[in-house]
Amino acid sequence: MKALDRKLGRDLWRVRGQALAIGLVIAMGVMLQVMMDGLVNSLEQTRQDYYQRYRLAELFAPVKRAPRAVLERVARLPGVAAVEGRINGGALLSLPGLAVPVRAQAVSLPEWRTARLNEVHLVAGRRPDPGRRDEVLLLEGFARAHGLAPGDRLPATLNGARRTLAIVGLAQAPEFLYTTAPGEMVPDDARFAVLWMNETALAAALDLEGAVNEVLVGLARGAEPRALQDRLDRLLAPYGALGAYGLDEHLSNRFIVEEIAGLRVSSRTVPPVFLAVAGFLLYMVLSRMVQAERDQIGLLKAFGHGDGEVGLHYLKFVLVIALAGALTGALLGVLAGRGLSGFYQQYYKFPFLQFAVAPSALLLGLGVSLLAAVAGAALVLQRVFALAPAEAMRPPVPPDFSRSLRFGPRLKRWLDQPSRMVLRGLWRQPGRAALAVLGMAAGMALSVAMLSVMTAFDRSLELNFSVLERGDVTLSFVDPLGEQGLYALARMPGVLELEPFRTVPALFSHGRHRYRGALTALVAEPRLYRALDRRQQPLPLRADGVILSRALAETLAIGPGDRLRVEVREGRRPVLEIPVVGLADTLLGAPAFIELGGLNRLLKEGPRASGAHLRIDAAAGERLYREWKEMPVVAGVSLRTERRDAFRRVMDSGAGATRYVMAAIAAVITFGIVYNSARIAFAERARDLASLRVLGLTRAEVSFVLLGELGLLILLALPLGSLLGYGFSLAVAAGFSTDLYQVPVAFEPAGHGVAALAVLVAAVLSGALVRRDINRLNLVSALKTRE
Repeated sequence: MKALDRKLGRDLWRVRGQALAIGLVIAMGVMLQVMMDGLVNSLEQTRQDYYQRYRLAELFAPVKRAPRAVLERVARLPGVAAVEGRINGGALLSLPGLAVPVRAQAVSLPEWRTARLNEVHLVAGRRPDPGRRDEVLLLEGFARAHGLAPGDRLPATLNGARRTLAIVGLAQAPEFLYTTAPGEMVPDDARFAVLWMNETALAAALDLEGAVNEVLVGLARGAEPRALQDRLDRLLAPYGALGAYGLDEHLSNRFIVEEIAGLRVSSRTVPPVFLAVAGFLLYMVLSRMVQAERDQIGLLKAFGHGDGEVGLHYLKFVLVIALAGALTGALLGVLAGRGLSGFYQQYYKFPFLQFAVAPSALLLGLGVSLLAAVAGAALVLQRVFALAPAEAMRPPVPPDFSRSLRFGPRLKRWLDQPSRMVLRGLWRQPGRAALAVLGMAAGMALSVAMLSVMTAFDRSLELNFSVLERGDVTLSFVDPLGEQGLYALARMPGVLELEPFRTVPALFSHGRHRYRGALTALVAEPRLYRALDRRQQPLPLRADGVILSRALAETLAIGPGDRLRVEVREGRRPVLEIPVVGLADTLLGAPAFIELGGLNRLLKEGPRASGAHLRIDAAAGERLYREWKEMPVVAGVSLRTERRDAFRRVMDSGAGATRYVMAAIAAVITFGIVYNSARIAFAERARDLASLRVLGLTRAEVSFVLLGELGLLILLALPLGSLLGYGFSLAVAAGFSTDLYQVPVAFEPAGHGVAALAVLVAAVLSGALVRRDINRLNLVSALKTRE
């Protein structure tokens, strides 16, 4: 081995604790990047393969009732590669032990062939027999949630008629990766089912013999989806077209895409922050090492080693630590990704999911970590190149302390000699102190960000189901209900309060921006379901304008005062021009609100409601659920407590679950930063501390000089870390938020307090480790002059 390589090995061994801590910081950043990048690529590839294998349609065109002959006309449209017509309908399921009926979607299956589009994946059992009208396939997630299996019987209500269906198989489908009841945004396997029935049986049940109410279209290569949507709407308009939409507006696909996008944003933003902190730590360690080895650098140059060779030696020191940390992180990232892949497969309901890390992700992790290390070392290496041998071999010029911090008689009475030494040490080297404060503040900021986002998830849960929604039950009706029906519901014993609402599907547009959603109409001053402003104050609804959620306003690039084009996809399907009169802060979906009477007038209809929010007497709940189950006008019953539990499961699963991993990594990095700061301070001042021991100070007093300085630096870092943490919180929350749900971030003193406590605990542990080294100081060795 070369002499410089042997020196490199000795240097690494001497600072092994710091090298291990820095390597761990790098490993955590690379692990997070490799793990998340691998999950993103695996989920995206699995999604595409699943869609292609089971031929998921690219355009969906719901209609009221269209004859099957119209499918031939659709097939002749330019850009159409495949067409499938099917029947969709709602159903209510009555399960033993459940008082509340469960909503379901019934979908037809071709009887003598496989579907050209939207084929199902059979998980267990068999397909329905074409000769039997009561056999169905059941969505596997719902079946697992209720312990159902092939051979079980399922009581159901279809089009007002009670039937008993036989489950002959369990299935999955690419269009039902994300399953939620109509009108809701939160998926829940236990509260929504999908049934696949033979086409003849479902057509008879829904009075659609010889007709379809949904047209599926597969696009030819190079086809323009938007143009084909317009042609499809014009062709199907006589049959009650509700508006064709593409895969990008399909709710299940949108949810999956948004979740994957959230993971992708996190994988591109959070790991670089960790690696930047690691580069900063390497700069501090290398800077201290170069300063301590001035004379050795001079000797090396005097014996013929050039600037490049000496600089490469110190660069190797950085690269070895960075490379070891990066390789460890890559290995941990692959192992963690494989462990999480099974969880994600279950959560996303993919029939298959093979975790695979792209070579580019591994190379990117290695490259970014090495780049961060080199960037941290670049400034220090400039000083190495600038050192001339003769100058480097002379002891450095002693600093001028003639203008040091002075203490008056009163302060001297309050501060003992070690305390004054601590304050003078910080005063004399403000640059070093500032760097240490910034490093520890950055570590605390990472912890604050993760804790704040975790708290924000809980905060969004509380806001949505305690402040925005305050009703106990939400009823949805098969068809809009008039005043008499609502009055009858409100008079039922046990109903304390009833607020009607109406939801109509609509296409919103503003300039070039479009969004397929729904217009929600509430009473003028709602109490059970409200639109709130930033201060969580209710917004009164108006008949002459709409209030948009901020998420929808951002999507449409619209604000108060602008006019919104609303193409209603129900009834007479009017096209409305409505001014935007306000913005609401919502946490789920992207709704648009208007006053109920105003919407009915715009639709040229009488007082009608498609559902109602109710507050009920808890003691009458079971009885009311049974009565509503028997009412043919009721399409579904949804409990606020069940929606709350489902929302919590969503927040704790998928991309939301990665916040726990990131919080653990942030805690590790915080400890690594504080420990490194303590070790660097000890290495820089070992000679001074030994001199104090020789002069007669006790071990406790000497320890106080060093650890007291560390304590002051930490106290200075806490408020800065809190401020930086709030900024980090906003960035991380923006990465987790989607247009399906938003993660609100507010200043939470508890989160900042826990992060500060974590820094203090890390400081105590680091101080204990450094105190042990102070007690082991070899006074003779420390005072030797190496010349």
